[in-house]
Amino acid sequence: MRFSVGVEYAIHCLLYMVNTEEGKSVGIRELATFQGVSETYLSKVYAKLSKSGIIKSLPGAKGGYALARRANEITFWDVVESVEGSEAFFQCAEIRQNNILLDKDNLPDTYTKCPCLIKVVMLEAENEMRKYLSNKTLAWLYDEVYKKKLPTDMEKAMIEWFGNKGK
Repeated sequence: MRFSVGVEYAIHCLLYMVNTEEGKSVGIRELATFQGVSETYLSKVYAKLSKSGIIKSLPGAKGGYALARRANEITFWDVVESVEGSEAFFQCAEIRQNNILLDKDNLPDTYTKCPCLIKVVMLEAENEMRKYLSNKTLAWLYDEVYKKKLPTDMEKAMIEWFGNKGK
């Protein structure tokens, strides 16, 4: 299982949007330029984020996108599910029933009716990942990056860069 690079781009771009003033937005062109990714690709990712209610589109000449929820209400799992979809990562095909040594018409119920243990383990692992990513929010990431790791002038430079692009 792998997450597409769209998850990474989405989280990075959402992080840049945390400090956007109320009523203001960030354009997809600016976000794509800042990340060094195609505008078309990022537009597809943002369409998914918009559909799931993580971001909202603001119309007008200086329109763009803004967070639709507060940063502490947007989890990493929300973003993963928005970009990748909500289907389980592991898809059990019940191949245990293809065993050539078994008489398919006379398989015991204990073999066919019980859940496949491989499926059980894989779904438990996915649930643990979901729980972990549901506890990491955009606000947490912002605090970790901007309050603990990056110098203050770097954050200011980023805010200015996005602010000047909108003019």
